[in-house]
Amino acid sequence: MQHAVGAPLPPPHGPGIGHVGRPYQAQHAGHPGPPPISPPPGQAPPAPGQAPPPAQGRPQQPAAPGQAPQPGWSGTGPTPPPAGQVTGHTGHVQLPPGGPVPLPAPPAGAGTGGATLAVLLIGPAGAGKTTVAKLWAARRRVPTAHVSLDDVREWVCSGFADPQAGWNDHSEAQYRLARRTCGFAARNFLANGISCILDDAVFPDRPVVGLGGWKRHVGPGLLPVVLLPGLEIVLERNAARSGNRRLSDEEVARIHGRMAGWYGSGLPIIDNSTYDVETTARVLDDVLARSIASPPAW
Repeated sequence: MQHAVGAPLPPPHGPGIGHVGRPYQAQHAGHPGPPPISPPPGQAPPAPGQAPPPAQGRPQQPAAPGQAPQPGWSGTGPTPPPAGQVTGHTGHVQLPPGGPVPLPAPPAGAGTGGATLAVLLIGPAGAGKTTVAKLWAARRRVPTAHVSLDDVREWVCSGFADPQAGWNDHSEAQYRLARRTCGFAARNFLANGISCILDDAVFPDRPVVGLGGWKRHVGPGLLPVVLLPGLEIVLERNAARSGNRRLSDEEVARIHGRMAGWYGSGLPIIDNSTYDVETTARVLDDVLARSIASPPAW
């Protein structure tokens, strides 16, 4: 039987006590009950109403936290470890705080190697950002996390401001909050030796929700890369979506047209119209290696 923490325990089993704390005679009418237990030689019997002394050779257990000690037990319990001392494998682990992400050091081998870096994968809906980011993170030789801004935005269940219903102050506020949350996660991942790739549909012509906010929340070491396949590919991929992730063809075409503004921005752009996911992830790794060696000005 389980009892709530801090609740009094049921009376113990003992001479003359049944399994629910009632006298033996009350549970077994007509029976005189078990014979009384004689005290050990040389020991006086307990006075009426007094608890019997502990049995010889049977150490008493200390009381649970918040409970009074058992009769006859005068111990003080285990001595807690000194402050700051970690015992066993369940002690407190001090994590380093996250700070602005600096530029990573150039990797020694091909690709990004074992570099710890923060990446922002940009592209329109249907570009394959999330799929490519997940595969790239999973194939690296070092710990790497993936955070999608759309996933973080949808943490809001009741009151979710769906941009498809119109971009307004409410949806912009939730976008800003999600972006700040992603940046906080990325900084803490990197502070603990874990790379992070984020994905978002960042528009070149919307500074209020543009790259500046990402750089502010993550740090100057953030490496942005644009994933921009052809419009027909984006429309085809969008048609395979469901729920609020699927946009109208008109909206997809409008977003894709605005993303073309990244050409001439100085950011690396990958046209993955003819690439599968694995090829795109390999190309992304090569592009990032070049960005580490020669960071884009943005």
